[in-house]
Amino acid sequence: MEFLVEIEIRLPTDLGERERADLIEAEFAQGRLMAQAGHLRAIWRIPGRRANLGIWAAADASALHEALSGLPMWPYMDITVTALAAHPLSDACPGPGEGH
Repeated sequence: MEFLVEIEIRLPTDLGERERADLIEAEFAQGRLMAQAGHLRAIWRIPGRRANLGIWAAADASALHEALSGLPMWPYMDITVTALAAHPLSDACPGPGEGH
């Protein structure tokens, strides 16, 4: 299944600079692993916010929850998930990042 996932990051204001840098580095490393494994299919930043939209793939909602809750920034995330279903025009549209 594919899911549209919107993630808003809300890091604590009292987080130290080193801890913040380590957390960001760990999040990027885990994100790369998720992409390589095929779980994170596409991702975009939302301008003006510490937020992103992504297309995630998982066997079901429980598997998606497991993947998202394993992210290093999980405790600081507000997440909205929308399950996606195929549309009859899907094959006629360019994929994410193609022609947009």
